[in-house]
Amino acid sequence: MQFIDEATIRVEAGKGGQGCLSFRREKYIAKGGPDGGDGGDGGAVILVGDNALNTLIDFRYQPLYRAANGQPGSGRNKTGAKGEDRRVKVPVGTSVVDEETLETIGDVVRHGQELIVAEGGRHGVGNAHFKSSTNRAPRRTTPGAPGEHRVLRLQLKLLADVGLLGLPNAGKSTLVSTISAARPKVADYPFTTLVPSLGVVGAGSDSSFVVADIPGIIEGAAEGAGLGSQFLRHLSRTRVLIHLVDAAPVDGSDPLENAQVVASEVLEYSEALAERPIWLVLNKIDLLDDEARLGLEREFREAFPDEAIYTISAATGAGLDVLVSALQQAVAEMRERLATDEAYAEAQADLEARINEDVLASALNIRPPKQSAGDAADEAGEAIIDDDDDQDGDGPEVVYVHD
Repeated sequence: MQFIDEATIRVEAGKGGQGCLSFRREKYIAKGGPDGGDGGDGGAVILVGDNALNTLIDFRYQPLYRAANGQPGSGRNKTGAKGEDRRVKVPVGTSVVDEETLETIGDVVRHGQELIVAEGGRHGVGNAHFKSSTNRAPRRTTPGAPGEHRVLRLQLKLLADVGLLGLPNAGKSTLVSTISAARPKVADYPFTTLVPSLGVVGAGSDSSFVVADIPGIIEGAAEGAGLGSQFLRHLSRTRVLIHLVDAAPVDGSDPLENAQVVASEVLEYSEALAERPIWLVLNKIDLLDDEARLGLEREFREAFPDEAIYTISAATGAGLDVLVSALQQAVAEMRERLATDEAYAEAQADLEARINEDVLASALNIRPPKQSAGDAADEAGEAIIDDDDDQDGDGPEVVYVHD
């Protein structure tokens, strides 16, 4: 199945039903008076979270969703039927943005959660409503109000506690496959990962956390190079970011310089995302001797004094127990604080809102690109947004493993 994590749709709620103009007419009852009933309300368009879905590909082929109109009222004070709501299933983790106002309407983050994205029009009223002591035979009714029409941008953001990022071939997929039962594609060439994947890590008999792996980030990713920036939005809901660094690159490049490239790209993409806790994890330490490993650790601690630093080998399992245990403890503490510390929860909600703003700005390509002096004269040119999402691959996989 093709993995699509962004789509634009149009939703049209139903119009309210017309009020009825009617007078009571029965044998032996003269001047029966007005009895026109109200119309029915228009149906709404509602998005419903569904765990069985993991891609927005259906919305590429079906971009229009309409709810039913309300029925008109009728005589004898009969009210018209309400228009049927249109319920549309979306993957859990979908954010909904109004394309015209850029307002975030809401997020669908739970299975079965309903989010009204277009309200149905209010019903019209019949002439019975306008009867009074001075107007015994009103001929006035009101039409039903139109329903809301909106163009929406749907963005799928995977729900995970821990997010992995790094250069291509840093070992992210190997790490996910080692600490969970997920089986992302693993190969000895860059850009093996083309779509995000999820793994559930069991860290004890009754505790676990979800880790998300995205395609590798390269220099220039924040400006559209490579695949990583396209999927950085999937890290926006994570609580901890793991920056995986290849400690022994086969191309002979400097691990510290590589780490600084990724850090700068994340900062360029979203300053708010860079405020998340970021742990530096040096991978493939089995390829270094003790002296080289200790020297590399010193370099990283000097360059990144405020970040937690771990050394592991995803291939041999060295250091993984310590890393997984520390992650589980950090995730558990964050979950508890979110539930008990109101100020912390508000601060996290504000941070996520700022991240969402950056994600939307990147998707719409509305941030001004970096320009040289020679390019400044061309800035009046029209910006073109390339929304071609034709990478093939399987959808995000969620697998459970218990110790």
